[in-house]
Amino acid sequence: MKPIQSSVSAVPNKAPTGITGFDEITGGGLPHGRTTLLMGGAGSGKTVFSLQFLVHGAQDCKEPGVFVAFEETSKRIMANAESFGWKLPELQRKKLYFLDAQPLPDLIQSGDFDLGGMLAALESRIKEMGARRIVFDALDIVLALLTDPAKKRREVYRLHAWLLDHELTGIITAKAGGDETISVIQQTFGCMQFMVDCAVILSHSVALGVSHRNLRVQKYRGSSFDENEAPFLIGAKGFEVADVRTPGRLNAQMSNERVSSGVERLDTMLGGGYYRGASVLITGYSGTAKTTLSAAFAEAACRRGERTLFVSFDSDCSEVVRNLASVGIRLDHYLKNGCLRMISARSIAGSAETYLVRVKAFAREHEARCLVIDPVSTWYKSGNDLTAQSVADRLIDWAKGDGITLVCTSLLDEMSNRAQSGSSLQISSLADTWIHLSYLVQAGERNRGLSIVKSRGTAHSNQVRELILSDSGVTLADTYTAGGEVLMGTLRWEKERAERVAAEAAEAEAKLKRVTLDAEEAELEVRLKSLKTLLAAKQLEKELLVRSTRNHEGERSRGRTQINELRGADAAIAGEKEGRP
Repeated sequence: MKPIQSSVSAVPNKAPTGITGFDEITGGGLPHGRTTLLMGGAGSGKTVFSLQFLVHGAQDCKEPGVFVAFEETSKRIMANAESFGWKLPELQRKKLYFLDAQPLPDLIQSGDFDLGGMLAALESRIKEMGARRIVFDALDIVLALLTDPAKKRREVYRLHAWLLDHELTGIITAKAGGDETISVIQQTFGCMQFMVDCAVILSHSVALGVSHRNLRVQKYRGSSFDENEAPFLIGAKGFEVADVRTPGRLNAQMSNERVSSGVERLDTMLGGGYYRGASVLITGYSGTAKTTLSAAFAEAACRRGERTLFVSFDSDCSEVVRNLASVGIRLDHYLKNGCLRMISARSIAGSAETYLVRVKAFAREHEARCLVIDPVSTWYKSGNDLTAQSVADRLIDWAKGDGITLVCTSLLDEMSNRAQSGSSLQISSLADTWIHLSYLVQAGERNRGLSIVKSRGTAHSNQVRELILSDSGVTLADTYTAGGEVLMGTLRWEKERAERVAAEAAEAEAKLKRVTLDAEEAELEVRLKSLKTLLAAKQLEKELLVRSTRNHEGERSRGRTQINELRGADAAIAGEKEGRP
């Protein structure tokens, strides 16, 4: 047996796996030309992970691969992987080779054996097809035939040395799960976990009746990696890992553009609508019109020509469309022209991580610019609090990173006072805008109230407004108060009616007052005109009197002069003036 080459060297090149999320948390994939140990319990996804690694290498990296199956036959493996759309029969002709190496069920071991013969046969096949990747699936099946631990270690050393000698990027899978992980590795594989350059552990557990799958990179020589557990699922395209590292919002582009909420008067309360790329949370009890308000936003987005994804957890899509039509929200047209896509989340089974991965996939497929999730609080029921909280946080971060305007509704429990916290998921602290819907019971009526708890970066109304739903659409009523209490429903209608009656009475009184003032003004004008006429007459009379008096005095003066002249009064008067007797 050849001596084992040292696996500690410079930082290795990476061999991309093509597995969404995994290449991100490992910084590029598995160590190129090195060996990776993949451990996990039954049904944890080891075979899917390994096969997807080979398929990606053959299809996208020009690296043909070999799959050595120690447990299932190649025929069954290909049949199980058919739903992923990997086109394995086409790859099998030149780029992918399957070797069935399962021990026979009725095998009776007589004497010793080793892996040398199989490796020799593989060597010729590898040279023939130029293979660069190889998978040994379920190696523990073969090692279990060796009862001597020393012989097991010998074969592990042999295989590892062979892989290093041929500089193949290899994966060795083995069963290990739960509390048995450490003991199985130590007893079955000896020091193999120390020899390989990379070790990955897959786990599959059930919490509260919900399946949870997690992946953890245990070691990765010569490279940094994320050491925390990362949730994953096996979806329509294979193995998908949730990237839980850096929040996407770090790469988000800030926008000052406003988009309509779908309710004109709500836009006014928000100072112009939601910000483009913002996250909006709408909370409320059952029946407070959370779906209606979020659907109004979706309809407005479609009117703008923006592709929108609507995910409903409460009802089937056809029911949602029918119910919304009763309040004037018509979504069927946009469904037909493809601008709107509606997903009934009842068809998505699994954990909160499953929901997040599927929603992101749907949004990418639809190229959505706007996303509605109704209600996101359903995720709280699909796992423990920490998992659901992490998923909700990453949902908001992802939407911001991709510039998607996100509107989420959250159902509050009427039996517990969660209105102050926003929702069981506690995502209200991350949301940019928080709108709360509530009931107000007055005068034997239950009416809907809307208030804006917060809206970052913009001035917004602090009033509680009545939300009115009618066949003509959704709107908000003006605020009416009495003694500091907001009036809604019949009380508001009575208040409006009383104000209208009072306004009409005030208008009639004002008209009557104007008529009275006009009459008095006319009367005064007549009196003023009469007085002016009388004044003019008096002035004329005075003038005539003065003129008559002057004429009379003139006549008297002339008369005296004539008399004096007749009497010679002038000569006498003149002689007296000269001093004559």
